[in-house]
Amino acid sequence: MAKFEVYPDKSGQWRWRFRANNGRIVADSAESYVNKTDCIDGAKIIKAEAPNAEIVQTTS
Repeated sequence: MAKFEVYPDKSGQWRWRFRANNGRIVADSAESYVNKTDCIDGAKIIKAEAPNAEIVQTTS
């Protein structure tokens, strides 16, 4: 089952990662949070907004 994992990093701050059904990490917070609650809120935002997100091609 796909899931968001919330975990403390090496510096003692909080991060989230999203694991696909096959167990692979397919997204992460890319930044740490001082408060666990803020980390969970960040994951909730991604969870809520992802179904509406567009897939767009960009050029470099």
